[in-house]
Amino acid sequence: MASSARNTRKNPIVRNGLLASSAMLAAMILPQAAFAQDATAPQASEDADVPQGEIIVTARKQNETLQEVPVTIAVVSGKTLDDYHATKAEDVASRVPTLNVQVGGSGSGGTIALRGVGSSAISASFDSAIAFDFDGIQVSTMRLVQAGFYDVGQIEVLKGPQSLYYGKSASAGVFSIKSADPTRTWEYGAKASYEFEEKGKVFGAYLSGPISDTLGIRIAGQYTDIDRYQRLQANTPAVHNPRRLKDFVGRVTLNWEPSDRFTANLKAQYVRNENDGAIAQSDIFCGVNGRADEVYLLSGVVAIPAGYDCKVGNGKYFTPDTAPPLASSVPLPSKAAGFNGVPFGKTDLYFSRLRMDYDVTDALKVTSVSGYVDLNAQDVDNYSYSGIGPAFSPLGNALGLPLAALAPALGAINGPGVPLGVGTSDPVNKLRQFSQELRIQSDFDGPLNFMVGGFYEDRKFTFDTAQQAVNISLIGPDVTRNLQGGGQAIGTGYTFDYKKIHITKTKAYSVFGSLTYKPTDQLEISGGLRYTDEKKVNTIYVPYVNNRLAYVETSPGSGIYKPSPVFLQSGFRSGPIRFKDSNVSPEATIKYKVSPDFNVFASYKTGFKSGGIDNSALPSNSLSQAALTGNFGALIYKSEKSKGGEIGFKSQLADRTFTLNGTVYYYNFTNLQIQIFNATAVQFITLNAGKATTKGAELELGWRSPVEGLNFSANLAYLDAKYKKFILPGPDVVLGTADDVNLSGRKLSRAPKFAGNVAFDYKVPVGDTMALGLGANVVYSGRYITNNARRTDYVQKSFATIDGRISFGERDDRWKIALVGVNLADKIVTQTSGDRPFLAPANGFGVPVGDDIILNQNRGRQVYVEGSVKF
Repeated sequence: MASSARNTRKNPIVRNGLLASSAMLAAMILPQAAFAQDATAPQASEDADVPQGEIIVTARKQNETLQEVPVTIAVVSGKTLDDYHATKAEDVASRVPTLNVQVGGSGSGGTIALRGVGSSAISASFDSAIAFDFDGIQVSTMRLVQAGFYDVGQIEVLKGPQSLYYGKSASAGVFSIKSADPTRTWEYGAKASYEFEEKGKVFGAYLSGPISDTLGIRIAGQYTDIDRYQRLQANTPAVHNPRRLKDFVGRVTLNWEPSDRFTANLKAQYVRNENDGAIAQSDIFCGVNGRADEVYLLSGVVAIPAGYDCKVGNGKYFTPDTAPPLASSVPLPSKAAGFNGVPFGKTDLYFSRLRMDYDVTDALKVTSVSGYVDLNAQDVDNYSYSGIGPAFSPLGNALGLPLAALAPALGAINGPGVPLGVGTSDPVNKLRQFSQELRIQSDFDGPLNFMVGGFYEDRKFTFDTAQQAVNISLIGPDVTRNLQGGGQAIGTGYTFDYKKIHITKTKAYSVFGSLTYKPTDQLEISGGLRYTDEKKVNTIYVPYVNNRLAYVETSPGSGIYKPSPVFLQSGFRSGPIRFKDSNVSPEATIKYKVSPDFNVFASYKTGFKSGGIDNSALPSNSLSQAALTGNFGALIYKSEKSKGGEIGFKSQLADRTFTLNGTVYYYNFTNLQIQIFNATAVQFITLNAGKATTKGAELELGWRSPVEGLNFSANLAYLDAKYKKFILPGPDVVLGTADDVNLSGRKLSRAPKFAGNVAFDYKVPVGDTMALGLGANVVYSGRYITNNARRTDYVQKSFATIDGRISFGERDDRWKIALVGVNLADKIVTQTSGDRPFLAPANGFGVPVGDDIILNQNRGRQVYVEGSVKF
């Protein structure tokens, strides 16, 4: 086996032919999960003894066939991604049951969940429970789910804890993207499409081939321009109606093989994303009271009609521009200066990865993987999700005073149809990350082999934002205050409540090792562990707090002010807030080959996700109290851990025309990291759930039918995921009081009991050189809870969606035209939900108590016509 692998690598002709043959057979066997190294996809950069007709994966950091590797893994081929216009992480969910991807919003900008476990989208401080691995580099920020991808070889979704082979460990899974590599011969390809529903244009092209006998290059790029990415209600007071999206992905790959023993592969990628605000497809459910609840501000001084129509699921949203009194002056420096109340978003991502492989001997290889990520994302949006004039004053009505007397700045512009979006923020998310992995792997002819290595990560994350939590500038902008004891707090004229900067520096080290023992050709025993040591240091700087919030009068009407006991004052600095933790994550697997086409395996796995320091705390309440006492312990959350196991089988039947794989699993999670937003108190609650379990079964099949060119695939998942022990603090954030909620025994969010999909592809010859292509994918999901906040919460009912395509062109795809439909039934479903901010509490002014809920939804129907060429 080892000798065959090395000979394959040393002979490019044999190697290329073997890979091409594998690609064709894999596409026939499993149309949904085709072989990664097909004719237009990357050539394998790692050694492998590759049987024909198999899909190649790298779940254990080495090339192995999907049917041989003892890991539960879903593979989506580059061809499937290309055929169905999958250009973002959310598009992959239709091919992997229990995978849930939310894009957009504040905080992390999105989230990935698998088998009901994921990290909150509203926290920018959490690492992701589902590690995002891009070409071997693990990136913690979920802002990457907003970025597009293009020219992908394949995507691998590893299910369950993955500690041994991935970065710092992953508590619930890995989402791994593998981009295409240079080909051995010159290839050129281009594709253009137009989408009718969202009015989107997509243009992509690639160039790939050898510069010399030892150096290959691949250049790929894609530009997307969508005019109706988010369609708004007709009455929405917004400059951009509908909201747009532009996305560019460009990548250069160099592959250098100066000798049989050394290979270097360099990837450099740039992604640019522009949109009309961070809020994506977010609708509002109008709660039990059935009405659009007012935006309730300043303890009843101001109430603003919501404006949305309460029609959930029609694909029309209400996201107004910012109220003019709040938008006129942003704390500097900020790229949002001059935005004039119109939401926007811009993200720049630079990514580079250098992988080097050196065969020290015929049986010993050293691999180095260096990665650098530079992310700079800024957006402005209004997290009231509502607001249209004219506003009114419940307090003023009770006192017989006009709105202008209590909120002069708002009163000056108040009128029908005026945009009155509030809760505005202008977050800047900056990530600078360097990582280095070094591993040594053996390939001895004997029964025992090993892998040892080390990993290092140095990361700096900056969360810099001005926010409107109180919206005090509806009364007036920042003003000068005369202070008790003399002196003044000079007003800036800014119209935001405050500006705060959280800087988190992380250093993580880990060492790992594994042994693989094969006493016979049928039996394999493997195992190992990863030790991780992670340290984080967070500093908080609040350069500006509106003086109307930072100071209170010493006595009514005195005109002399003292520091507020509730809010911080401008210039606050926290000093270093430290977190550290270490972990040992073991893993063990046993695999038995019953026959060449039937394998069984059992695994014990553990996972780890570091804790840290919350960066969403506001300069009021918890943060101001921490500043008074000097104790910032309330901002620290614990590390998330998982352990459990799975038993599975992988089989091929009927002369390998039928593939059937199955897994059953059970995992325990402790200290699940959760963040809740209290919409009435306008405060974040960050905490660890006590315990949770996920258990279930998954089945995957593929069939190459007797009809030439007709192939089927299907996936079915059963999931039971629930909290074993979790007390959710109530608004007062004090355990043991009547407003706390016992969620023990409740199902986890985004965890349907049953989910699955069925797909087919059919390529029909037409004449001697042409072919007609047909394909479809039907997705089913059972009902699931969409939030972690309450005992009874918004439930997404069971649903089904369908994608389809029809194409015509040359048999070898040298040219092709196609009609592609995604979510053809235009089924709008809710992925996650949460209380809408600024709901009215119980009050004495007759304003109904608010109960409206934000529903973060999927995109609606998309219909593409496209043309592609390849040479």
